Amino acid sequence: MQDYTGKFADRLKEKRLYLLDMDGTIYNENEVFDGTKEFLAEIERRGGQYVFITNNSSKSVEDYMQKVQLMGINAKYENFYTSSQATAVYLKENYPQQVVYCMGTESLITELRKEGIEVVTDVDDQASVVLLGFDTENTSEKIRKTCIMLGKDVAYLATNPDLVCPVSFGYIPDCGSMSMMLKNATGKEPFFIGKPEPIMVNSVLKKMKCRRRDAVIVGDRLYTDIKTGKNAKVDTICVLSGEASMEDILHSEVKPDYIFNSIKEIYEGLTEENRDEV
Repeated sequence: MQDYTGKFADRLKEKRLYLLDMDGTIYNENEVFDGTKEFLAEIERRGGQYVFITNNSSKSVEDYMQKVQLMGINAKYENFYTSSQATAVYLKENYPQQVVYCMGTESLITELRKEGIEVVTDVDDQASVVLLGFDTENTSEKIRKTCIMLGKDVAYLATNPDLVCPVSFGYIPDCGSMSMMLKNATGKEPFFIGKPEPIMVNSVLKKMKCRRRDAVIVGDRLYTDIKTGKNAKVDTICVLSGEASMEDILHSEVKPDYIFNSIKEIYEGLTEENRDEV
């Protein structure tokens, strides 16, 4: 098995847990990439497991389950770990019983409230934390309220630092870009909870009782997916089906352990002996 550069990659056949990004890695908006279903089936055939770890906080786990099931992927609740879930854990551990003002989607707000976190969406002096999510339901009024809240003495968090989210026609601004807009207005920058912080990966490894050497992260972004692997000391695969290009990799300080054009190429590498036997 070799990667895009010709690097020997047979150690990937020994991995027991695949931590998979979603947007730009297994699908683009509403179109599943060729080879994704076969790849997931091959992981299970080998006795392995996979978990989708996504920085996209605009959807709940239930939303994601419905989305991938409509694409023909029979994933269950335990196959997902989102920045929304990681944010809920982080808030409960670091800001227990505190009121959180959230600029985010209804799905994010519902996810947090289900975890017992008191969330408000209007200017509120009781709120001691401001949380920014990838808000696909954003309005000028929401931005105005968030700027007012950031003018107060509050902790400031964000679900993820992604600059863009891939869609069918290209990209739209993600949470990282929204944080830049707010910084230009308020001068404040958030602490990002999602990738590349190792919080999500560490949580999944603990939950799945998996050793770091038995896991691999697959994603399309150097500054989130691949950097997370470096921070969490887990092997990484960068696929060229999303944001990062080969030129980006060549000029980046953050280097993946392996590079493949797509999920389909990883699948073909994992099953090369089976095809040779036929």
